[in-house]
Amino acid sequence: MVLGALIGLLFAISAAFAGPDTTRDSFDRLEEVLQLRVEDGRLAREDVMPAILVSAEPRYEASVDWYATRAVEVLQQAFGENGLRLCEACMAPRAYVENGYMAYQTGPVGLDEVSRLDDQSRGDAQAARSAIWLDEHRGGLSLRIIDLDTGRILFAQNIDPNLVEYTNSQRMYTLSEELERRARGDSVTQGFVDFAIYPGQHLSLDWTDQWGKYNRNLSGVSVSLFDPVLGIGAVHYRRIELGNALIGGKVLFSLPTALVRSFGDADFDLVDPPLTLVGVGRVPFGRSNYGAVVTVSTNGEIGIGISLMNISLLPVLL
Repeated sequence: MVLGALIGLLFAISAAFAGPDTTRDSFDRLEEVLQLRVEDGRLAREDVMPAILVSAEPRYEASVDWYATRAVEVLQQAFGENGLRLCEACMAPRAYVENGYMAYQTGPVGLDEVSRLDDQSRGDAQAARSAIWLDEHRGGLSLRIIDLDTGRILFAQNIDPNLVEYTNSQRMYTLSEELERRARGDSVTQGFVDFAIYPGQHLSLDWTDQWGKYNRNLSGVSVSLFDPVLGIGAVHYRRIELGNALIGGKVLFSLPTALVRSFGDADFDLVDPPLTLVGVGRVPFGRSNYGAVVTVSTNGEIGIGISLMNISLLPVLL
């Protein structure tokens, strides 16, 4: 009962804040998102334009006077002022004669009919490459951009003032990309730089590859600067559900000790023993690329510090 009341209250609050003000803020976010997608090349202007705006439908009566104008303004800002066409007939009841019969159609318009309407009204201009639906809903905006020739989705996102739905959409898109990557057999590499400095010291760089059915295993190589002072070896981690933590260990060979032993029969250790085992635990801070790290080594050293995960400090490697 209490849980149901809380859920109802949350829906009531969200409904209270939804409306034209939410839509105006969503248009601002959409303008920023489209600019980013065009700049990073994921949404090319030449793939979109010329475009036909099939629907710019407001949800609220208070949005009617300005919604379509703002929609056109945002799209022109992203893709250019030339080549954007507004199809007023697309969402209205339509009657046409073809092959000796007359058809009367209402409801959602299909891509074939969008192309037909564009052919009838564009004159000598270039045929539209894409169709755009930009409609208002309770949480903000819904945008779809579809290639008219192939039916390929060029862009499809829900946009709200805080980009919550956009983030969720991106997460699902990332999951789709991940499933395709697994089908191709492509690898995923991850880099970690550990700064465990108290009370013991362990500074290292790990270069790993994810593998396994659910990508929960990470295996690769590690280079240590402390504990051992200069070492190289193998590393393996396992991701666990609790906090997305990584639990694993390293097997590191001391290069100074190995070098001394290779030039003589001395059996003593130089600074470090020839082999060091290091247990490692990492817990990320939310969804950031930073986390806490704890290390325990067979040299009797325990270190706590910060781990930089999947970073690009070394662009040649990471």
